[in-house]
Amino acid sequence: MSGSESAAPTRADLRLVPAAIAAWVGMWVATSAEAAWLSLGLVTAAGLGAVARSRRSWVLGAVALVLLGCMLIGWARWWWRDHDPLTRLAQQQAVGTAELTVLGTARSGERQGVRPAWWMSAARLELVDARGERLRSATIVRVSASGDVMARWSALAPGTRVRATVRLSPADPGDSIAVLVRAREPPSVVAEPNAFDGAIERVRAGLRASAAHLDPEPRALVPALVVGDTAGMPADLTDRFRITGLTHLTAVSGANLTLLLAFLGTLARWCGVRGWWLRGLLGVGVVGFVLLCHAEPSVVRAAAMGLVGLAALGAGGRGGRAVRALCVAVVVIVFVEPTMARSAGFALSVLASGGIVAWSRPWTDALAQRLPRPLAEGLATPLAAQLATQPLVTLLSGQVSLVGLAANLVAGPLVGPATVLGFLAATIAVPLLPLASVFATGAGWCAQGLCWIARLGELFPAAAVVWPATPIGVTLVLAGCVGLVLVMPRLLRSRWLAAAATLLLVFVLLRPPTPPGWPPPDWVVVFCDVGQGDATLVRIGPRAAALIDAGPDPAKLRECLDGLGVEAVPLVILTHFHADHVTGITEVVGRGRTGTVAVSAATTPASGRALVERATAGIGLTTVGPGSGLRSGELSVQVLAVRATSGLPGSDEGESASENDGSLVLRATVGGVRLLLPGDVEEDGQRNALASGADLTADVLLVPHHGSSRQLPEFLAASRASVAVFSAGVDNDYGHPSIKTQRVVQQLGMRVARTDEQGSIAISRNGGSLLVTTQR
Repeated sequence: MSGSESAAPTRADLRLVPAAIAAWVGMWVATSAEAAWLSLGLVTAAGLGAVARSRRSWVLGAVALVLLGCMLIGWARWWWRDHDPLTRLAQQQAVGTAELTVLGTARSGERQGVRPAWWMSAARLELVDARGERLRSATIVRVSASGDVMARWSALAPGTRVRATVRLSPADPGDSIAVLVRAREPPSVVAEPNAFDGAIERVRAGLRASAAHLDPEPRALVPALVVGDTAGMPADLTDRFRITGLTHLTAVSGANLTLLLAFLGTLARWCGVRGWWLRGLLGVGVVGFVLLCHAEPSVVRAAAMGLVGLAALGAGGRGGRAVRALCVAVVVIVFVEPTMARSAGFALSVLASGGIVAWSRPWTDALAQRLPRPLAEGLATPLAAQLATQPLVTLLSGQVSLVGLAANLVAGPLVGPATVLGFLAATIAVPLLPLASVFATGAGWCAQGLCWIARLGELFPAAAVVWPATPIGVTLVLAGCVGLVLVMPRLLRSRWLAAAATLLLVFVLLRPPTPPGWPPPDWVVVFCDVGQGDATLVRIGPRAAALIDAGPDPAKLRECLDGLGVEAVPLVILTHFHADHVTGITEVVGRGRTGTVAVSAATTPASGRALVERATAGIGLTTVGPGSGLRSGELSVQVLAVRATSGLPGSDEGESASENDGSLVLRATVGGVRLLLPGDVEEDGQRNALASGADLTADVLLVPHHGSSRQLPEFLAASRASVAVFSAGVDNDYGHPSIKTQRVVQQLGMRVARTDEQGSIAISRNGGSLLVTTQR
């Protein structure tokens, strides 16, 4: 695109913005299925209609009609879904025989501890025979399998029709899918994929084959960039992309389609294609993209947003029409799938597209004064999307990815070539695999660059800064983004201002900002956010604390220690030897100020005990049991109970219920605050603690085993705690904390605090009451 073509931007058409907002709000209200929200929505629509009539405003009248229409249509569809015969069977947890056609891209997970390996995919339920009813359907469901039956299910190709015995259950409210199907046996194949589905899978397999000669990381990343195929992505690479704000590159997004259509349109124009022929060619490109990425709701949403992005960049129409295109996309998407109105992914897509529409072109023009225009576009587009979405990202995740801004800027120029070359490789891989491998090599070079960016970005201390997802915290982030948007054109035009901003960003990355209000100056105990594990710090001095359990990740424990200013850890107590409680011990001992490390007499799992013994070789271990007492400063710790494990000495069977029940049950007192820290004890271990007659009363309870469902209500009640803390990882594979357990502690009058939602949790004294402060 030449500079002259962008010199006369078209004024944005904002007339459809109120209608799009009304449609979104109307469907959000309808899918809440709550009478209060529906009543408020109807009153609002009526009020807008009355004002429109009195002022003779067709705009307000249209908004009122759209709001009312979307609420009524959305509610009717929601009511029908909840009263469908299939939904009724799911609510009864019916078991029966079903025939399903597997759809889309499956997800799977490896065995972790007591949780078996699992597989999950979208499917079309064709027929179900359960409880004397035989229903034919074409309902989209989510089918899952685990354990021994998983292997056969995970080998199924999309489009395969199968028969199996299954259990039906209802999905969570607000889920786009109403019914969940859990396989109870391996599938019997009824029909293989048809020719069309088979062709799509051959193209996807061809892309993987064309990239097979690449190094492991780019080999896994190229299919993820092109068609969202993340099956081969290593866990550590996925984590690095998440930390550095690059995860969106591995999901099917509007950016993929925008890049593909921009390339296709440019190539077609060079070949002399114009007018309706060009529009038809781009339409074929959209259909091909959707089919190749599997026509799931998220892919259709990405296609719509990709067309909006294309309009914003001026490749599919005048840039001034992009706002209208975005509004139409919002209305159509929420009408076709009302639950999208409640989807965080949809909201992020709309915000990113809106940012690109509003800012990408002027920022590209500013950068193009000193850079080649394609490079300027590659920098301006992700910058616009990042600033537009950051406030919502902070609200959802409680983080500000400072390195994400820099990483996306540097990665921007590599994403386009990687995507386009990858699509070319996929297109010709089936008939011309050697030539496709050449294109895949180019895509792999770009993908390797993205891997290096993620690896480097992860090293910065402020790669992902925990930030409070409170009204004040999000407002501060919003104000910062608005300020950057206002100064960005001038910043990008000035070489000196750009250099100064770059230096400031590097400084902030090296010196992470402190979240407002964290940590509280008078904290007594902090339950560190270390992911799926436990690590509790009890303050015993200005810069000293005792540690109960060390969590699964030394880096996350280091972050917690540094954030609290803890330099010395004179006492460490490990409740048991599972990796999610002991792996961080290497970080603590490495600080060189650890005096006592107390453990139980358990010898399993052997790998966990061996790790602790190696880390503490210069200190030694102190073995404690029921009745033992430990002191450090004002802290007093009593071992209330411990149940002998059934594992053989030195065995290493992974996580087991016996080893969980062998956790030390601890009662700590410091600064007038009583803590009950029971490790991972499950029902038998809790029963043993109750039978011991020990005093289990406390002010704060760390709910056993990260809040799993295996709890005795009597044990939880015996604590008489006012605060219940759940220490678990975000979106962990175990389903912790259990909704059932949360309800139990709430019914007992305890306030719930969760590290997966609120970050690290601090407890302090405020007169005669407890004060709970969360990191986000």
